[in-house]
Amino acid sequence: MTFEIKGNQFLKDGENIKIISGAVHYFRNLPGTWRDIFKKMRAMGLNCVETYCAWNMHEKHPGEFDFSGILNIAEFIKIAGEEGLLAIVRPGPYICAEWEFGGLPWWLQTDEDIEIRCSNKAYIKYFDRYLDNLLSQIKPLLCTNGGNIIMLQCENEYGYYGDDKEYLKYLREGYIKRGMDVPLFTSDGTEENHILDGAIDGCLSTLNFGSRVKENFEAHDRLYPDSPKMCMEMWNGWFDAWGDEKHHTTSAEDYAKVVDDMLTKGSLNMYMFIGGTNFGFMSGANHYEKFLPDVTSYDYDAMLTECGDITPKYMAVREVIQRHTGEALPEIPTNRRKTSYPDVTLTQKASFFENLPVLSSPVHADVPKAMEYYGEGYGYTVYTTTLNRDYNDVKLSFESLGDRAQIYINKAFQGIVYINDSLEINISAKKGDILTVICENMGRANFGPKMMRKKGIAGRVLLDDKIHFNWNVYPMPMSNLEKLVYTEKDIEENSIFLRGTFTPDDIADTFIKLDNFTKGFVVINGFNIGRYWEIGPQQTLYVPADLLKKGENEIIIFESDKLKGEPVVKFTDTPILG
Repeated sequence: MTFEIKGNQFLKDGENIKIISGAVHYFRNLPGTWRDIFKKMRAMGLNCVETYCAWNMHEKHPGEFDFSGILNIAEFIKIAGEEGLLAIVRPGPYICAEWEFGGLPWWLQTDEDIEIRCSNKAYIKYFDRYLDNLLSQIKPLLCTNGGNIIMLQCENEYGYYGDDKEYLKYLREGYIKRGMDVPLFTSDGTEENHILDGAIDGCLSTLNFGSRVKENFEAHDRLYPDSPKMCMEMWNGWFDAWGDEKHHTTSAEDYAKVVDDMLTKGSLNMYMFIGGTNFGFMSGANHYEKFLPDVTSYDYDAMLTECGDITPKYMAVREVIQRHTGEALPEIPTNRRKTSYPDVTLTQKASFFENLPVLSSPVHADVPKAMEYYGEGYGYTVYTTTLNRDYNDVKLSFESLGDRAQIYINKAFQGIVYINDSLEINISAKKGDILTVICENMGRANFGPKMMRKKGIAGRVLLDDKIHFNWNVYPMPMSNLEKLVYTEKDIEENSIFLRGTFTPDDIADTFIKLDNFTKGFVVINGFNIGRYWEIGPQQTLYVPADLLKKGENEIIIFESDKLKGEPVVKFTDTPILG
């Protein structure tokens, strides 16, 4: 197969082709669902799949690469090809995607000389290593090598962020030097300044937007009158942040009209075809005036729901595509089965405070430092100190905090400080009492100028208006909970681990509902399915069938803020996203 750009046309095997694509992120959907998703793409009339690549998943630790399981991008692309789909790959190094740190690895922040997304030598050194490894996985799958990958992206939405043209030029040349001999492209916002700062000679310029096709192409048409017109991200929904009033949705009819207009204009990639799930601690955040961390679900009100169900939007767009192509479409696959299970009471409890030395080893610090300083990227960081004297209703304040912290004297809860509210609280304590600060990283910013803000306590702590010294710091990534010590006795603590088991008669997709829980995360059979928070809008967590097994299944929940009743986990066959 050949694929090339000539004038204002895409050519496949020498024939004009209109790319009708949809975004699917392999790292947000378990491998057992990939083929089902691709079949539903073909049944809607799509001829291509597009995916970002998550650097921070592939290189969790410097120099250690993982392309297995949910991270097997080569297998993802091969299966897409088997189902008749072309592929567009967007390796980054930055991707945004409402993904933690925009896809960049947290450990970049441990290099004090680094500046991301520019010609900084340290940054180049790290992303060159990443691209060497990632592109070696996908090079055999380029259409020039007999595969189905037709285009690759250099960077992402750079016109929103910066203006280092030498950086973009270096990226483009690096792709070419590594043998990436398919067309390269950039994607940016629709204003002229976005395009001018984000585009680079030798890369096709594409746009990202969700409505008003004619208006949004005005600047592009002026700058590139003889170029193919493609919306690389035609947004069909939006993402949710914790505390939003409701789950974001958009009209099926309105989006179908935008698809109709874009197919008249040129080619498109629907963002998202299926959103999937921000498993674990990988949801990102937006941070401008306020810090807005994203929820666990990335449903996005897309063509398919988070769990892969057909939507009215899917059906409306399918009609539009069929009208444009005139092709007979495959039968639409049935939705994957959902089920509910009996309630499970988590009878085993593990004290957070008593398990501190089980989960982590303390590091002494004169003053607290950020999470990243202690070699930790995700989860929680616990700071403890012994008080030197009595304190009566004095102010405890933080110079910097990422992002939310619970304050304890001994094991007694005192209150919460949150980056969006006041970073101070009044406390009273006696000499010899233990002050504990439990800091949660709720997701690094994935977009904008505050991406490099560090987590944990990234600055001095003032107690009674003086710097307080002598701390012990416990990094707690929460990646391994196997050594927790449980009891059947009641534990009167706000922050607590709970464990239970259930043995399902039937294995199918399901959703967890946590009516009596306030805030924390859930682990099923060792897999962190994500965060929950009573403020919503999301009220259930998706549990794909592939995470369950016949026989005994384990549930572990870390409840950080206090149970509201009995520790009962409910299972439902219907998601509640707000």
